Amino acid sequence: MVVVLQPVPKCKTSSVLIPVVDLADPTSKTQIVKACEELGFFKVVNHGVRPDLLTQLEEEATKFFALSQSLKDKAGPADPFGYGSKRIGLQGDVGCVEYILLNANSHLSSTKTTAVFRKTPAIFREAVEEYMEEMKGMSSKVLEMVEEALGIEPKEKLSRLVKVKESDSCFRMNYYKEKEETQAKKEIGFGEHTDPQLISVLRSNDTEGLQICLKDGTWVPVPPDHSSFFVFVGDTLQVMTNGRFKSVKHRVLTNTKRSRLSMIYFAGPPLTEKIAPLACLVPKQEDYLYKELTWSQYKSSGYKTKLGDYRLGLFEK
Repeated sequence: MVVVLQPVPKCKTSSVLIPVVDLADPTSKTQIVKACEELGFFKVVNHGVRPDLLTQLEEEATKFFALSQSLKDKAGPADPFGYGSKRIGLQGDVGCVEYILLNANSHLSSTKTTAVFRKTPAIFREAVEEYMEEMKGMSSKVLEMVEEALGIEPKEKLSRLVKVKESDSCFRMNYYKEKEETQAKKEIGFGEHTDPQLISVLRSNDTEGLQICLKDGTWVPVPPDHSSFFVFVGDTLQVMTNGRFKSVKHRVLTNTKRSRLSMIYFAGPPLTEKIAPLACLVPKQEDYLYKELTWSQYKSSGYKTKLGDYRLGLFEK
């Protein structure tokens, strides 16, 4: 299959100060709320994740993507789990990317997740499983700090959604291959989109490419930092805060002689969980901006849309 990748349209870019949150400081909860309201995005330091785990997982993932195409294809095509290349979703979106998407819930079986582990050494699976546990803990802690800052009741209303065994979370590794010659125009590695879950936690190597979109439509490059994490507000959290927190649109552009490897943990609620604005934040239902839906309904609707579509529009009142 030959996929023609279009250069990204011209747009103005700017610089902005990315909020930095010290996760070891309990008072940072107010910073998290401010960042979620204003940008939908922030950087996390002092997160407590072992640096050697990050290095090990990055090295093992790089080894997988360096395998022959025929071997990698045996772990695909993605359904959505497993190995994929260029195709993103089911509606024709493409990018300069290879990826592995894994089910983060051991209680929900996935043959394609198992297929990926069969093509990699045991150390890869061990590193992935430890990393996913760390991300689950970090996601829970961020949501707990949000709960405290906003006075959300009952306790753990948000954080329990990613703690319970039924949580529908997943883990993705995106690989953007290095280019022998720098292109005159940047190409789309992963097109603009928002993440549908509660929050997403991203870590990458030191290769640039990630950009976020500000409220005025300006695209802002995010300086890479392999020792830190970046948190995105997802569509589900936007609904539950009735639009107070904004799901941020982001993308990855490729124009480098260095490969980029990013790892994203998508913290999702159980499939049957009802998603609606929280009553403690919005006492009157007539003030709800969104209709009640289940995570399963929203997830299913997402498979029917293009990557850059505004998915929440179907559920606005």
